[in-house]
Amino acid sequence: MSTQVVNVVVAGLGGQGVVKASDILADAAFRIGLDVKKSEIHGMSQRGGSVASDVRFGPHVHSPMIPYGQADCLMVIAPDQIEVNRYALKEGGVLVSPDSLDKVTGKLQAKSINVALLGVLSKALDIPVETWEDAIRANLAEKHHRLNLEAFHQGRNAVQ
Repeated sequence: MSTQVVNVVVAGLGGQGVVKASDILADAAFRIGLDVKKSEIHGMSQRGGSVASDVRFGPHVHSPMIPYGQADCLMVIAPDQIEVNRYALKEGGVLVSPDSLDKVTGKLQAKSINVALLGVLSKALDIPVETWEDAIRANLAEKHHRLNLEAFHQGRNAVQ
């Protein structure tokens, strides 16, 4: 396990599941014994405005806020939010966007795009697949488990 703090920004628009995706990510990191800190900026999210959530995890995390230009990963659910949030990503960082799902063969429902993108993101993070699955189940109602677990694995399979 790494001794470094991992910084992930999840961004999109209100109603796209940005906060839910960051909850799942934070839960997965916590389940493997890491210290986790999370913060959110909602803005005008109830009216479809920008939403961003910082998730930091590692052996010991001092602050929930990711310094500008220090995100290891930037996961953006709405394509028009990529440039708005690119400042957060460090040089050489991983950008996960809806374009990452171009190779998905099955049909994704709009409600599960956030979890499919977590599947893509999971390939860049050192968290076991089973832990991700447990975090998805813990953060979503049982009636949504099958759809979202399938979306998660479609996202993972979209990455070579």
